[in-house]
Amino acid sequence: MGGRVATNDIRMDRLRRWSNLLDRAFRIPGTGLRFGWEPIVGLVPGFGDAVGALFSGAILLEAFRFRIPGVIRARMLLNVLIDLAVGAIPFLGDLFDFAWKANVRNMALLERHALEPGKPRPGDWAFVLGVAAVVIAAIAVPLLVMATLFNFAPAWMTAGPRWDVL
Repeated sequence: MGGRVATNDIRMDRLRRWSNLLDRAFRIPGTGLRFGWEPIVGLVPGFGDAVGALFSGAILLEAFRFRIPGVIRARMLLNVLIDLAVGAIPFLGDLFDFAWKANVRNMALLERHALEPGKPRPGDWAFVLGVAAVVIAAIAVPLLVMATLFNFAPAWMTAGPRWDVL
């Protein structure tokens, strides 16, 4: 049993170092602001954010190995996807990368549930369900707007071509 605990401690220590390297390796002198390699790599358009998400995959993979509850793994995946999606926006995404720190967030979730197994908290469910609701709304609202526009469109806009005129 002691060997497994020592192995888990080594794995967690390695993941902590990885998380810090990605999100908090450097400090801006004279401030408390920290950043890591992920926002630096994210500066490469189109490529950097995808590589950053792949780097974050190491922590997600360990969440599966530690048998973290599914909703926590979903929350961790959403942290990475939010980082990836917003990070892809030019300039705004680069600023967001400095603040979001998905790896630090995911490491905190992993430590909380790997070292002290327990049920997911209501906040975990709220985060996952909230993001799901936003995604569903982002898909449904434009579709509803289009359906409404077509419903109230004048007949000449919705009618097909008139071949009898030719």
